[in-house]
Amino acid sequence: MLNRADLEAREAQTLAPYATLSQDSRGREHPEAESKTRTAFQKDRDRVLHTTAFRRLEAKTQVFLNASGDHYRTRLTHTLEVQQVARSMALNLGLNETLAETVALAHDLGHPPFGHAGERVLNALMAGHGGFDHNSQARRIVSVLEHPQPGYPGLNLTLDTLDGLNKHDRAGLGQHLRQPSLEAQLVDAADALAYTAHDLEDGLRSGLLSHAQLLDLPLWAELCRQAGVTGAVLSEGQRRTLHRELLGWLIGDLTAASDAAIAESGVDSAAAVQALPGRLITYSPHLKGLLRDTGLFLRENLYRHWRVEMQVEQGSRVLTTLFHAFVQRPSMLPPQFRDRVETEELARVVCDYLAGMTDRYALEMHASIAPPAQASAHF
Repeated sequence: MLNRADLEAREAQTLAPYATLSQDSRGREHPEAESKTRTAFQKDRDRVLHTTAFRRLEAKTQVFLNASGDHYRTRLTHTLEVQQVARSMALNLGLNETLAETVALAHDLGHPPFGHAGERVLNALMAGHGGFDHNSQARRIVSVLEHPQPGYPGLNLTLDTLDGLNKHDRAGLGQHLRQPSLEAQLVDAADALAYTAHDLEDGLRSGLLSHAQLLDLPLWAELCRQAGVTGAVLSEGQRRTLHRELLGWLIGDLTAASDAAIAESGVDSAAAVQALPGRLITYSPHLKGLLRDTGLFLRENLYRHWRVEMQVEQGSRVLTTLFHAFVQRPSMLPPQFRDRVETEELARVVCDYLAGMTDRYALEMHASIAPPAQASAHF
């Protein structure tokens, strides 16, 4: 039976010199004894998996509302796809796959109901109160809101995992931490890779995007040539084949280009990576251009499609109504949130409550407090 020391020794022997080693973890905010049989990052991963926030991702919107269909991605299935991509690439690049896996599992914990539309609504409602950002909310969840242990708030994750959740805000981390670890950079890239591939597939499955429409997109046209798919109409089998081939193409390019960038940089430690002015996990210039055009295409043709906009409007009205209702009548808050109002700003407590809701729960809560005429007008 292997113990923690054995697992740490295996990492030191097999991982690349620029990987983040468990034995070199920067520790936890609240000191505690580490497991005898798990590395520090394995413990972090397990704690994230057992949170209520992680379980709620199953009923939170990715692009389509959770009730729109059984086969569209949810925030949870997206998270699992990011985890799979990040873990596979970490193994190929000699990085710490457990740290990459942990950051991937935690990276979307802060997403509110109704996807990015919900995030925009909460940010507007919280203007003057610090705003709202799902990355910051993820850190807030694991550091403050979850209470699995007595004696301190949050999950008490390692500082390495918490740093991996500082996706954009590097302020206050010191000049030696200008960049996140390669594992965290990998998760950031895997996130965009996964949603680009699965949003194209879900767009086709839903009928909001057509194959003929996508053929005008350079990325899709090149993908079809590579896969040998011809014709103006796709079968279900061809759609699945193209999704699989797209994932393989993106992962292969990202892995090869990142490996070359790492070698060219000459970094020989995890600390050297974080001191660099730029990131090392990257695509080839050709694929960067194709993905930039694809992102613009998806924004204009899928995310702003009239059927998606209808769902956006629905979610916006629900969150706005609930926010003002709870601010005006805090007594409606559940006891664990109502008690926090004595020591925290009311708007932030309400925001935390709303951000933690699933799509389904938010819709049910709205229906329970909205007048019948208003409810019938919105739904």
